[in-house]
Amino acid sequence: MLFVVLVIGVLLIVVATTKFKVHPFLSLLLGTLFVGFASGMPLAKIVENINSGFGGLMGGIGLVIVFGTIIGTILEKAGAALRMAEVVLRIVGPKRPQLAMSLIGYLVSIPVFCDSGFVILNSLRKALAKRAKVALASMSVALATGLYATHTLVPPTPGPIAAAGNIGADGFLGTIILIGLITAIPAVVVGYLWATKVASKIEVEDDGEELDYEEIVRSFGKMPSTFQAFLPIVLPIVLIGVGSIVSVIGMEGNTAAFLNFLGQPVIALLAGVVTALALLPKYDEETLTNWIGEALLDAAPILLITGAGGAFGTVIKNTGIAEMIQSWDIGDTFSGALFLLIPFLIAAALKTAQGSSTAALVITSSLIAPMLPTLGIEGAVPLALVVMAVGAGAMTVSHVNDSFFWVVTQFSGMKVTDAYKAQTMATLMQGLVTIVVSMILWVILV
Repeated sequence: MLFVVLVIGVLLIVVATTKFKVHPFLSLLLGTLFVGFASGMPLAKIVENINSGFGGLMGGIGLVIVFGTIIGTILEKAGAALRMAEVVLRIVGPKRPQLAMSLIGYLVSIPVFCDSGFVILNSLRKALAKRAKVALASMSVALATGLYATHTLVPPTPGPIAAAGNIGADGFLGTIILIGLITAIPAVVVGYLWATKVASKIEVEDDGEELDYEEIVRSFGKMPSTFQAFLPIVLPIVLIGVGSIVSVIGMEGNTAAFLNFLGQPVIALLAGVVTALALLPKYDEETLTNWIGEALLDAAPILLITGAGGAFGTVIKNTGIAEMIQSWDIGDTFSGALFLLIPFLIAAALKTAQGSSTAALVITSSLIAPMLPTLGIEGAVPLALVVMAVGAGAMTVSHVNDSFFWVVTQFSGMKVTDAYKAQTMATLMQGLVTIVVSMILWVILV
């Protein structure tokens, strides 16, 4: 009965979100209350678990999400995202425009939401397509899949951070970032191949707009230097990485304590915010209040969904589900790398049903968290690969109930049927490749 209650609780969340268009935050709370009541949990315990689950997760990763969102907003508005794009174009060269778009997407979507990233880079994409005489649909899919890969796999994007927090891996963000960057590469490659082999055959009606790459770059005014543009992303990653290394090698003393302090995700991301502030074109109410306020507005729903996911996970853990899972002997069937198929399939089902990758990451990680201690899955690398498996499912697939699908479709000019062939199938291939790569990494590293 407990398993039936859990299944109904998840279905309740999906139906409320998809059919009745209830915000995922309220849907998650509704599912949480249902699971608590239906499992026979004492009423006082339900309230206690909701409060502790919500507050506990926010205490661990709330500020990390906020700081990451602020960095992304400043990079977007200050022209740093375009500067990163320009640097990649100089390195790759104009003769490989789809590869350039894939790599640009891979970099830009680490701090910037994939929807925003596509809108920011849309004019650049069109200008490059015209200059290189490449199909617009091909360039669209190359950019979209590059953005999508790091959006679902690499912190400080909120989805992977939330998943890490739910499974108790927020202390291993350095490892998760490193493995996420590696795992995202094959996903970008398969997206690039799909763009060049399949999407290149799709015709998109030319809007007749004359675009010149150099003019587009100049239209953004004075952009930050390459060093300034990359520093808010690179600095937090380096600090977290150094902190992780210090912990692993067991370094002691004042220097080690200071490096550990700098490597804490909250401090590392705060350092990223400080360096991002140097990108502001001026220091006035527009930038210091309005831009930061816009970032906080973007962060608010993610924080609420993530907190509600933490409450959902805490209620699930305290219903006795861990003991139930232990009695299944699931480890005999899904041991080692095969276990990663469970979070992948759950996240893929949720993503396909309700459209949001972030919601799929939050809900799935909440569901599987009780399984991990039971199966002996602990430590930086195993938990990082679990996050990758959840992220792989959260890629699978982007279609008509996904806002990103419509951003790509509308800005690229593709028909919906063509977008299914190009964008939806590309994300399916990305998800499948990512879960296979995650399983291979498990065999090699764990």
